[in-house]
Amino acid sequence: MQLTFSPAEEAFRDEVRSFLDDALTQDLKRYAARMTSVYAEKPIALEWQAILLEKGWAAPSWPVEHGGCDWSVAQHYIFDLEMAKAGAPPLSPMGIGMCGPALIGHGSEAQKAHYLPRILSGEDFWCQGYSEPHAGSDLAALTMSAEDDGDAFICNGSKIWTTHAHEANMMFCLVRTDASGKPQQGITFLLIDMTAPGVTVDPIIMLSGEHIQNAVFFDDVRVSKANVIGDVDKGWTVAKYLLEFERGGSSYGPRLLQRLGALRRTAAELGRLDADLNMAIAATEMEAEALEAAELMMMSELSSGGTPGLKASMMKIKGTELSQRVTEIALDLAGLHVQPFQPEHTSPGGPVVTRHSSNQGLVGPDSLVTVAPKYLNDRAGSIYAGSNEIQRNILSKGQLGL
Repeated sequence: MQLTFSPAEEAFRDEVRSFLDDALTQDLKRYAARMTSVYAEKPIALEWQAILLEKGWAAPSWPVEHGGCDWSVAQHYIFDLEMAKAGAPPLSPMGIGMCGPALIGHGSEAQKAHYLPRILSGEDFWCQGYSEPHAGSDLAALTMSAEDDGDAFICNGSKIWTTHAHEANMMFCLVRTDASGKPQQGITFLLIDMTAPGVTVDPIIMLSGEHIQNAVFFDDVRVSKANVIGDVDKGWTVAKYLLEFERGGSSYGPRLLQRLGALRRTAAELGRLDADLNMAIAATEMEAEALEAAELMMMSELSSGGTPGLKASMMKIKGTELSQRVTEIALDLAGLHVQPFQPEHTSPGGPVVTRHSSNQGLVGPDSLVTVAPKYLNDRAGSIYAGSNEIQRNILSKGQLGL
């Protein structure tokens, strides 16, 4: 697919490139080049978010009245593409990409006025309380209870695989307020202060040795009913709305293509760009370009006030599986450069990893030195936000009527 931009759009591209040349520091670029997770660490994410906020570009997909940008589909595409080309780190999606849209779509005016500016500024840093030990992809099976106590709920239970719960001060959470009906009924979407009495966060150390995820326990945690988004017992509607943005709200194509380009350059520099490797990269590039074209079509619908809908499941399946394939190609290429992470010290709560995506102690090409932990981390891609098997079920029912 060949895209031709208007003179005004080319001028916008120049503006984005000029901004990135000036604002994107070498430290931020180096960090992004060595990332293994889809999430940047809190200090990095907030540093880059503050730079984008000053420019007015922190949440371009939000409505203008809430701090978004009145951009065309082409401008959104150009922005995503140039960010990927420049090697900019991603922002944490929990606030701007997930909780923000949920508030905009289902929150009260008072909730929007309070939380949206705090999401943009980074004053509130969010985590997601969805999965439980017995309710992962079967999210409707959740059992964390929220009992009515006048103007508040008393919450008890646990959440698991909670990304950045150890760094977040707020959680958007699904709780069970009524267990008498169907599983999807009686669920409420609730905002919880992570510093409230009764909240405990325990680390989960990943295969790669990183501390990104956590188990979170709630023991008689009192939460005001003013923190309910939407209606009590109707949180499933809000959750489905938010999951469309989590699954389909990211532009996989541009970053996949940049990763593949970096692998090809590294292979050429190492003298290892043989016919088989070049074929594997080229085949994956073609699929990434097709995904990018589909994302453009979806962006056009979003710009008209729509939601990702069923396309979110398609994008999530293809994007995460292509990303895993890229890590497999990279692992074959890396050879002796493969260096897994190692915990540097332990604490009473378990191993603590202080060497994360920046990997200052490791030596080698940026596109190879974190290949092993990226490969291990990316195994979760086809599981989080609803496993890809679940996404195929959604498509078979919603699109094919099976």
